[in-house]
Amino acid sequence: MSIKKKIGMGIGTAILGLSLVGGGTFAYFSDTAVSENTFAAGTLDLSVNPTTIVDIGNLKPGDTIERTFEFENKGTLDISKVLLETDYKVDGAYEFGEHIIVNFLENKDKSNEIIESKTLKELKDMSPDAVKALMDSVNGPKSGLEVGEKNNLRVQFEFYDNGENQNHLQGAHLELEWTFNAEQTAGEKK
Repeated sequence: MSIKKKIGMGIGTAILGLSLVGGGTFAYFSDTAVSENTFAAGTLDLSVNPTTIVDIGNLKPGDTIERTFEFENKGTLDISKVLLETDYKVDGAYEFGEHIIVNFLENKDKSNEIIESKTLKELKDMSPDAVKALMDSVNGPKSGLEVGEKNNLRVQFEFYDNGENQNHLQGAHLELEWTFNAEQTAGEKK
C-alpha cells in the first residue's frame, strides 16, 4: 500500500471515529417542560362623589350645612380603612377654622345623631393615629370597603355661634381640602 493510501485511510478512519463519538453524545432520551408565570398587582381606587362637598357663601354664626357624599371602591383590592387628611387656607381671619365645626352624623335611617364633632383646626392638627380612631368611630366596626362597595358619609358643617361678638370673622373665606387615603387590607397566603 502506498503512503498516500495509508494517509488517506488514516484520515478516513479518524473522521469515522470522530463522527461515531460525536454522534454518540446525542443518543439519549430527553424531555422539556415550560412553566409560564404571571404576577399582577391589584389596584386601590377610591372615588368620592361629589368631589366638591360644600361651596356656600354668606354664612353667619349659627348656620349649618348638611351634606352626604359617597365613597366607592372601584379598584380590584378590598380597602381596609379610609383615613381623612384635612387642610385649609384662610383669607381674612386666620382663626376661621376654629369656628367651623364638622359634625359627623350617623347614617342609619338618616338620623341626625352626631357621632363625633371636631373643628376644622382640630381635624387639621390631628395625628394619623387620632384620625384613624376618629374614622373608626365614624364608620363603625367595618370601616373598609370591599371591591365594588359604596358607602355614604354624612357630615354637618356648623359656623359655631359662641354667643359673643364675632365681627372679626366677617368677610373671612376658607378653602377646605379633604384628602381621603385608602389603605389595603393585610396581605394573605394565596
